[in-house]
Amino acid sequence: MPNETEGRIPLADLLVFHQLARSLTSSFDLDTILRTILEQMERMVEAELWALLMLDEASQELYYAIAAGQESEALRGLRVKVGEGVAGWVVQHGETLIVPEANDDPRMKQSGVPGVHAVSSAIAMPLRGRKGTQGVIEIFNPRAEMSDYSIAFLHILADHAAIAIENARDVARIQQLTITDDTTGLYNVRHLYEVLDRELKRCKKLKLPLSLAFLDLDRFKLVNDVHGHLIGSELLAHAGRRLQELSRNQDRCFRYGGDEFVILMLETGAGAALELAKIMNGALMDTQFRMKNGLKLKVSASVGLSSSPGDGMAVHEIIGTADARMYAVKSDVRGQVRGA
Repeated sequence: MPNETEGRIPLADLLVFHQLARSLTSSFDLDTILRTILEQMERMVEAELWALLMLDEASQELYYAIAAGQESEALRGLRVKVGEGVAGWVVQHGETLIVPEANDDPRMKQSGVPGVHAVSSAIAMPLRGRKGTQGVIEIFNPRAEMSDYSIAFLHILADHAAIAIENARDVARIQQLTITDDTTGLYNVRHLYEVLDRELKRCKKLKLPLSLAFLDLDRFKLVNDVHGHLIGSELLAHAGRRLQELSRNQDRCFRYGGDEFVILMLETGAGAALELAKIMNGALMDTQFRMKNGLKLKVSASVGLSSSPGDGMAVHEIIGTADARMYAVKSDVRGQVRGA
């Protein structure tokens, strides 16, 4: 480490600070930022294990987002409650914690990291941003005694990291707003065109099928006319959430506009898509939705299907074909599903 007797920060370290700040502010991708933080930790401190925990605000738990060093794989999937162990204490108090001897500190016993042998000492620092603590940097079993200068260096890393993480999360939230429908919480039509274009190219390259279901709620105008637009919007939100629940994990749900929805069935051929759509539509129409005012309503939907490559390889072909088949259902019997 640098000569601590000097009153000035060595030029070499100033360059490191500059490179660190530049690296952390050059990307808004959270995974890239976390990897950069970990790389800097490894360069600055020799230790057996480095880890960065992120705070899940909903559950008030910390999870190991990234780790490196001996037995780092043992940390995958582990969670720490706020207030428990070293990391939990750091988040709760917003302070750095240095434990030179694990046996003398009960918080280390609470931390017990399964699969990681003999944690004898640790350093934990909060990642504090404008909106509070974002996470914790942990260093287990550093190989040399940490000087005040080294600790100060780590604090600079933690401060830069917290700002970068907070900025990345803010950007992610803004991006989510631009692709999300306000009423239903589903993806919007703008995002549909982006995702469908990307998936069609991927499926063409890998020679995989893809199907799309276009749903229109039958006679939905009557709901607005009889019960008002507030009830209509509430029912749309219920229907959107129900479609999301009925879809498979790999599928994507979108609100196309008005009372129309789209479900993108990835890596699914025409036959399988037809069976899935029939089951989904039946379950949707069997669902009774309870409104905030106590009113109970049901919906019926007409569905048109299209598949790639059979119905085309372009966005407008896939959407247009499914839309045309949906309208064919509406002009015939309503409440049914029509494929090729």
